[in-house]
Amino acid sequence: MSELDDHDLLAQYARENSEAAFAALAERHVNLVYSTALRSVGNAHAAEEISQAVFIILANKAGKMSRRAVLSGWLYQTTRLTAANFLRGEIRRQKREQEAFMQSTLEEPTENPAWPQIAPLLDDALGKLGERDRNAIVLRFFENKNLREVGLALGASEDAAKMRVNRALEKLRKIFGKRGATFSAATIAAAVSANSAHAAPVGLVKTISVAAMAKGAAASGSTLALAKGALKIMAWTKVNTAVVVGAGILLAAGTTTVVVEKISQRNISADNLSWANDPKYWATDSTVLDQLPAGVFIFRPTKFANDGGGVWINGRMSAKNYSVNDLVNNAYGSGYTRTILPPDMPSERFDVMSTLSGGYSELLKNELKTRFGLTAHSEKRAADVLLLRVQNPNPPNLKPHEPGNSNSSWIGGNQSVTLKDYELGGFFSYVESRIGMPVINQTGIRGHYDLEINWQPNAGETEKDALRRALLSQLGLELVPTNMPIEMLVVEKIK
Repeated sequence: MSELDDHDLLAQYARENSEAAFAALAERHVNLVYSTALRSVGNAHAAEEISQAVFIILANKAGKMSRRAVLSGWLYQTTRLTAANFLRGEIRRQKREQEAFMQSTLEEPTENPAWPQIAPLLDDALGKLGERDRNAIVLRFFENKNLREVGLALGASEDAAKMRVNRALEKLRKIFGKRGATFSAATIAAAVSANSAHAAPVGLVKTISVAAMAKGAAASGSTLALAKGALKIMAWTKVNTAVVVGAGILLAAGTTTVVVEKISQRNISADNLSWANDPKYWATDSTVLDQLPAGVFIFRPTKFANDGGGVWINGRMSAKNYSVNDLVNNAYGSGYTRTILPPDMPSERFDVMSTLSGGYSELLKNELKTRFGLTAHSEKRAADVLLLRVQNPNPPNLKPHEPGNSNSSWIGGNQSVTLKDYELGGFFSYVESRIGMPVINQTGIRGHYDLEINWQPNAGETEKDALRRALLSQLGLELVPTNMPIEMLVVEKIK
């Protein structure tokens, strides 16, 4: 069963109503679907329900899928549509949970520092790519397939797949840059690979298979309504492998009426900002931000003491319940590990919105200077750092990549990383983000490597200490604390 490709399994299911074939498909792709749903709605229970609905849709379309369709890409797009449908139908009940999830993602100090800015932009940016570029990213980084496997799925050679992936990453880099998130393609690749995948709950595959075999009859009423709603939108938009998401197409859960939600421009303007007191205009939703009138800039004490989150799109931004530290990092594009803050930073939190042309970085810098007397510049400063050095030249889990086997990959878990055919600069940046201190690479390591590391903490051990222990025992790398001058963003008060 495992040797059959996706379309062979689909055909077997459609022909024989084979539960084993469908279960194999669900097992193969459930993490992709669940992760995409979880990132969209920020609620584990809702992500499970959306996952069931997506596979019910797949069961209904099994006999009609073109063999040219890349199933991973189709599932990704269908999940986005179904999640958007769910959010609109349940927006009042889910909004608080969604925003709390996004805020916890933004404030988590041990994540890859690029991920908090990439996460709220990722799915919208992928929606702007062409189908083959999007499929390449999904296969390479969401499902961690090597380049040969990506090429096979796309009907291309390994070299062509590598070029496709690199071009798609470059397009994402430009899209993120226009929204104020400036990162290299390598940083984007590492952040997405390490953070985009979440393991689906145990038992979800079985639940999905049972519901699919019954064509949804075994699913709950809300799940079945969700699946029917998504199918209605797919038929209405007349798409098959490319599902349009984020264009304002909404479907209330449990109904069959398609409506297009659009913010009324008659009631809001840049001249009278009273509309900004309505929380709906601060939703962590790029479609809402994109419809707001141009020429708006708001910087006010937060009205969302128990909520938070932010969204960036097309040079616009909306952030609620942000600390001044957060706003400094957004204004200057700095990472917290290499930023020096004055000891008396303001403790208040703020809501900020900008739809002015030219982006928001300079506006934020000016506001921080005017309100708080805060300015920043880069300079070499003495700082507590960790020197990364080779302690064991022949470690068990770090080996030079053997030539002739060019299948580079980054597979990241919560406390594990496996690299194949990778330069280690991105991994060392990842270590810095997990440790929470600047890490200075003094290993002298060059070229492409294979490595495997996991750092499950022992009893009474912190995750940071577990990572340092694993670096030494598994990769032969030690972190030596010292204090030395490095390039830092120095924030200071001028009044």
